[in-house]
Amino acid sequence: MESEQVVTALAALAQPTRLAIFRLLVVCGPQGMAAGQLAEKLDVSPANMSFHFNKLCHAGLVVSRQDGRFVYYAANFAAMNGMLAFLTENCCEGNACAMPVKKC
Repeated sequence: MESEQVVTALAALAQPTRLAIFRLLVVCGPQGMAAGQLAEKLDVSPANMSFHFNKLCHAGLVVSRQDGRFVYYAANFAAMNGMLAFLTENCCEGNACAMPVKKC
């Protein structure tokens, strides 16, 4: 993933509703969820959901498919993994590392 793509993806996620949508879609897996179900679960109006879906689709983080009269959205896992790889590619100067887990 290129720097510009990562910036666009991070900008799309830098909004509470879009972040919630994306996180819910990650939980749903590749099959995704119908737009109406997402709107209901997140208590967001359909018009607002449409706006947020457009931003997430433009960023390449979400894909959609039509099934009859329903539109299903799913997380684009390749884009998500590409963004994470870009963000962590220089971690520990390329050496394998694991941050110790500190218990509270």
